Amino acid sequence: MSQSEALLRATEAEGATQGETSGSSLTALRLGGEGRSRKRGPSSRVFESILISIAVLYAAGLLIAPLVAIVWGSLAEGINAFASQVTSADALSSFKLTLIMAAGATLINTVFGLCIAWVLVRDKFWGRRIINGLVDMPFAVSPVIAGFMLILLFGRTGWLTHITEALGIKVVFALPGILLATIFISLPFVIREVAPVLSQVNPDQESAAHTMGASPLQTFWHVTLPAIRWGLLYGVSLTFARAVGEIGAVLVVSGGVSRLTETSTLFIFRSLDDRNYVGANAMSVVLAAMSFLILIVIEFFKKRTEEH
Repeated sequence: MSQSEALLRATEAEGATQGETSGSSLTALRLGGEGRSRKRGPSSRVFESILISIAVLYAAGLLIAPLVAIVWGSLAEGINAFASQVTSADALSSFKLTLIMAAGATLINTVFGLCIAWVLVRDKFWGRRIINGLVDMPFAVSPVIAGFMLILLFGRTGWLTHITEALGIKVVFALPGILLATIFISLPFVIREVAPVLSQVNPDQESAAHTMGASPLQTFWHVTLPAIRWGLLYGVSLTFARAVGEIGAVLVVSGGVSRLTETSTLFIFRSLDDRNYVGANAMSVVLAAMSFLILIVIEFFKKRTEEH
């Protein structure tokens, strides 16, 4: 046997030995891990059960218990009293005003939210970060303070009152004030949901559409909008849900005049103040049912957004 053949066989034997050693080590580690898993299994399951129980109790205490309480309170005097409260003139008027204000704010924030999201994503300019930060101001500013700012601008001695008076428009303690307050508190949602989706759209597709002779509107309608539609619908749903449940800013600027400037949330506030607990709970049940339907729509759009 030559020296080279001897070295080759020695190397093969050493490799086989190392392979067996590695395999034995892996097997030992695997068995050891399984053993530890089996040893920790019961305690881990107990710990997980405790965490699940805490989570369920927490959710039940914060969500289910209040819901059961308002349903019970709305039916405290019978189903006829419930129906009488939700179909009263004051309740129907407040509910109608809530839907009108929420729809108007959603429409305006959708249009301008798309424009702002487009500018923040596609354009680079000085002050872009400032505008991007101002978009989140409704999250940081209390709705009550937002209503007070509107009074400072459009109140009796407001900075812009002389302009609105010259135009014959009353803002504070009127419908325009409610609409402005609702627009402000629900402003960020469309922007924050559309901007991340829009940033993933390749501008080359839009450039190709322009090259083929498409107008900017046609390009947006046939190329950009289909790509961002689920994010847009998700933002619209969040905007509408936020607008329906607003009370702080609306309470400050509306005056809460029954059948004129009283929304559903203000109807609940007034009913509690008048000790009309059945009416307050009944309207709360109606708004809760609407919120539940909106939540289903939001989750559907959220799922479609994540899929696309």
